[in-house]
Amino acid sequence: MSATEAQRAPLAGGRLSLARCALRVLSGDQKGEERVLEGDVLRIGKAEGNDLVLRDGSVSREHCEIVRDPKGYLLRDLSSTNGTLLDGNEVREGYLRAGAVISIGRIELSVRTYDERIEIAPSLHERFGELVGRDPQLRAVFGLLERIAPTDATLLVAGETGTGKDALARSVHAASKRSAGTFFSVDCGALVGSLIESELFGHEKGSFTGAVERRKGAFELAHGGTLFLDEIGELPLELQPKLLRVLETRRVRRVGGNQEIAVDIRVIAASNRNLELEVQRGKFRQDLFFRLAVVPIWLPPLRARRTDIGLLARQLLVRICKEHGSGQALELSEAMLHGLAGHDWPGNVRELRNVLERAALLAYAQGSAQLSAVPLALTSLGPPAPRPPAAQAAPAAQPEPAFDPEASYGATRAQWEADFERRYVGWLLARHDGNISAAARAAEMDRKHLHKLAQKHGLK
Repeated sequence: MSATEAQRAPLAGGRLSLARCALRVLSGDQKGEERVLEGDVLRIGKAEGNDLVLRDGSVSREHCEIVRDPKGYLLRDLSSTNGTLLDGNEVREGYLRAGAVISIGRIELSVRTYDERIEIAPSLHERFGELVGRDPQLRAVFGLLERIAPTDATLLVAGETGTGKDALARSVHAASKRSAGTFFSVDCGALVGSLIESELFGHEKGSFTGAVERRKGAFELAHGGTLFLDEIGELPLELQPKLLRVLETRRVRRVGGNQEIAVDIRVIAASNRNLELEVQRGKFRQDLFFRLAVVPIWLPPLRARRTDIGLLARQLLVRICKEHGSGQALELSEAMLHGLAGHDWPGNVRELRNVLERAALLAYAQGSAQLSAVPLALTSLGPPAPRPPAAQAAPAAQPEPAFDPEASYGATRAQWEADFERRYVGWLLARHDGNISAAARAAEMDRKHLHKLAQKHGLK
């Protein structure tokens, strides 16, 4: 099954298979106790804070760990005092098999590996956290999230820019057992390579020019909570092995540092790229892709669920009124709803919110209680068509633009330039499936400048 098929498969309902590894204590005072590896790493030791705490003097404080990788479950000894034995043989590393026995000091553990089949049915609810929708595609996503959110499973969320990947990540965190912990987000596409390593892993004082003090990175700051890696497809290839190692070991080393720091996090990654295709192109590591895609999820674009536009618009308008109108309610006219439903929304939900916000501000300024028209002619997001030669033009047939008679020349020009800028950037990103780098190359623009423009107009 391809990555795209995997992302879409759960949306049709049916079953999702999750690989599981369970450990049962066979000896000692804790005989019969069992732990299931739900995330990517399960740590075993005597110290509190391990996933499986074995209260026996022959066990080291941090004795060993089990790591999930594309090949299976890897047992690693963590330089323990008495060593770690797998089926009677001392090992530093070794893959587990079903029925294997791990000896940790005087304690023995049995290994049980199995596939947990989760039945996925469309949710009965129209909301999951911050996400709202009645469309069957989205309700199927809600059904999957309701089952997966309480676990520590790593998620890889795909979808166009503005479909709500960040809202999904926050909603999963809020519905998880880590909800009391920190939710920390990193936009991998907004930082240059020299800064993103420090942003992710932190740095020590003096490790590079400008490092005037020690700084914790995202992995440390998200300890005990959830780390959201947005636009993971933009991560430079040279940093991907370092990210993979941290995900495998759940240990991070700051830039310029020597000490490894253990972190306990859940990871949710997102991308608007086809990462499987990026793997084939050699721009994204296959092992990192499989590490992230434990549970793949695809969010449909707004144009594919037009029946949700009215529901979304009303929900967003309530929030906008609280933010800008001190709760003064505004209504959506039928003309406004018709205009919204007829638009393709290349910026998806984020663009819809921005349009409603502009319309609400205009309504408040005019003292109106109703949003009656879609602002800024949203039916055409492409660049303006070239004017025909003067000899072929038909001036009488051209409608006059609607200018504000009380606005100055400068204000009018700024408004029209901003309108063109927003439409052009939306059109450009839609042509390149939201890929900032590809869009910037095609338009011969600086990537950072295009990214700023997309953020400015709510298209990123």
